[in-house]
Amino acid sequence: MQCIRTQYSSEESIKKSRFIGVLSPCINELEVANNIKNLQLAYPDASHIAFAYRIKTDNGFISRFNDAGEPSGTAGKPIFQHLEGKDLINILLAVIRYFGGVKLGAGGLTRAYGNTAKRVIEAAGLYPYIERVEQHLTLTYKEMPAFEYFLKKLDGAIVKQNFAEQIHLSIQLPKQHLTLLTETYPVACHEDFLGPFENTFVRYEHKD
Repeated sequence: MQCIRTQYSSEESIKKSRFIGVLSPCINELEVANNIKNLQLAYPDASHIAFAYRIKTDNGFISRFNDAGEPSGTAGKPIFQHLEGKDLINILLAVIRYFGGVKLGAGGLTRAYGNTAKRVIEAAGLYPYIERVEQHLTLTYKEMPAFEYFLKKLDGAIVKQNFAEQIHLSIQLPKQHLTLLTETYPVACHEDFLGPFENTFVRYEHKD
């Protein structure tokens, strides 16, 4: 599975119609909806804004595509096929079309939307998907220096900390290292707070 870190776009003209592919990172359907709304604001005169997305959740994948008024199966589906074919997740891929006056036919539309999706994916920087989780801990001040060194070795990061009589931390790290963390600091870890890291986009890290 692969993800992206930032938004990418590409554009081409096909028989006087403009096709603009936009690839955006999204970790949930709310972000998808917000991105689509932003595209509608950015391209208010577009004839069509077709799209597809794949989102990974704790219960599996959420996949959707939309033809945005084009003939059924000619826009959203070919876009989605490229997302699925490249095993891309947590991504919205939209193709904006400005009609140029020449009809492309069903086959022409399918190729145009599919090729635009393909080109923007080829232009994007793709990274392996690594799921990250959040853990809350309570440490003494004496424990903190060694813990920070240990967390760095696990490719983790502190996302929130509160200094009182003890130090209360919220950290995030790759899920594969969670067992080692809880075995090394069994008393410090708060099991009732354990769960997926969803507060910000850095729930998923993408390693070169």
